[in-house]
Amino acid sequence: MKINIIYWSGTGNTEAMAGLIREGAESGGAEVAAKTVSGATDADLDCDVLALGCPSMGAEELEETEFDPWFSSVEGKLAGRKLALFGSYGWGDGEWMRNWVQRARDAGADVLGDGLIVNEAPAGEEAGRCKAFGAGLAG
Repeated sequence: MKINIIYWSGTGNTEAMAGLIREGAESGGAEVAAKTVSGATDADLDCDVLALGCPSMGAEELEETEFDPWFSSVEGKLAGRKLALFGSYGWGDGEWMRNWVQRARDAGADVLGDGLIVNEAPAGEEAGRCKAFGAGLAG
C-alpha cells in the first residue's frame, strides 16, 4: 500500500503530526512518502491513500496563501480517491476540519473518518493518536 502525505506547517505542529502519521503507517507496512505542499505535484495524487495536513488559520480556515490554492487546484481530481485529513489548531472547536471534510466529500473524495485534529503540538496521548491514525490508514 502506498500512502502520500502532503502538508503545510507554519509552527511545526502539523509537520510533527505528519511525521507521527508516517511512523504509524510505516509500522502498519505501508510505503509512505511525505512532503510539504510547496513540492507537491499532481503525480502525488497517484497513491492508495492521500493524507493531507493543514492547520487551522485565522477564523478557522485552511492556510490561504499556499495550501488552500493548491487544494483548490486538485479538488476536481479527488473523486473516488481515499483521502485522510489532519491538522493542528490553537483555538476554536475544529470547524475548519468539519468544513474541509465536507468540501472534500463534495468533491467526490472517499474521506476516511472525520479528520484528525490536535490542539497545538502532538505529545503524549495526542502523539499516540497520530500514530494510530497512520496505522489505520495502512490497515
